[in-house]
Amino acid sequence: MMGRVGLDDLVSDRAELRHNPLNEVTASVERVALADGRTLVRKQLRAPAAGSPSSSGPWAASDDPRHWNSWRREADVHRDHALRSSLHGTGLDLPACQVEEVDGGAVLWMEDVEGVAGEHFDLADHAALAAGLGRWQAQGPLEAPWTSRAFLRAYSGSRRVPWELVDDDDAWRQPPVRDTWPSSLRAGWGRLLAAREQLLRTEEQLPRTRCHLDVWVANEVRRPSGDVVLLDWAFAGDGAVGEDVGNHVPDAVFDLFWPAERFGELEEACVTSYLAGLREGGWSGGADEVRLGVFASCVKYAWLLPLLLDRAGAEQHAAYHRPADAHHLYAQRGLALSHLVRWCDEALALAARR
Repeated sequence: MMGRVGLDDLVSDRAELRHNPLNEVTASVERVALADGRTLVRKQLRAPAAGSPSSSGPWAASDDPRHWNSWRREADVHRDHALRSSLHGTGLDLPACQVEEVDGGAVLWMEDVEGVAGEHFDLADHAALAAGLGRWQAQGPLEAPWTSRAFLRAYSGSRRVPWELVDDDDAWRQPPVRDTWPSSLRAGWGRLLAAREQLLRTEEQLPRTRCHLDVWVANEVRRPSGDVVLLDWAFAGDGAVGEDVGNHVPDAVFDLFWPAERFGELEEACVTSYLAGLREGGWSGGADEVRLGVFASCVKYAWLLPLLLDRAGAEQHAAYHRPADAHHLYAQRGLALSHLVRWCDEALALAARR
């Protein structure tokens, strides 16, 4: 499909694609047109500079292959035939990719996948994604030199968070917060914060499996064949059963790709389909373990509410790089945060019965 070298010489046009500019691993992501008419996605990975002080920022790149933000992981994933083979027949797929080593990093020349982007998924598409995750993750853990470890704890603890705002009356009086957030949210988030360590330990003690760990709509494309292609495997590794679904559902709502009023509908479709996929794949664990894995993953978002309090007074707001009306954005996220409080309460109840 692709030549081994010289693809940069064949590029006739390029357009930058959305990505997280704060992540030190990602130098650029572009859709490129080649002289022969093909289009590819060119993603350049950046290694930490040799001899330079290590960054201590929340998106610092790492040379450690087990670190959640290892700079090489995505290149290693695309070279791993066992991982690619494990997706066959599950309803999931990887894009075709050629990895090119370059000075200071690597370049991924990936298939420009055709199909329905995750931002436009309907309920059936979301359910298909969840079922595919279940069939794939029924295979259990995947041990490889590149797989991440302790992602949930490390990622959720990597941010600088203004925790003090959760107890700041003035922060809760800001118009977007005061006018849109449910009155019960403040006390509910206090319960979630108090349970952070318990939720993390609970998730860590659940059955382990292979996880993508960044499953959300911007990393999904459903082919005309029905398979869902997962993009951006930069965090992939060990995770709990249910953990990927617990990321997919709230992220779709937080970035305004699914209405918060239908959060429960999306949750039910994804959890039910995921459990069915696990069963199809031969997994014999209990349904409560799956729900616990989904619900306890709410701990990943502990930082989000204080960050929203911190930003409530900004003149402009955005959701996934798109301008957003403050009232609508905070109303939607307030509803979603309330659902995560429910997840926290249900996770604690399920854990107490184990």
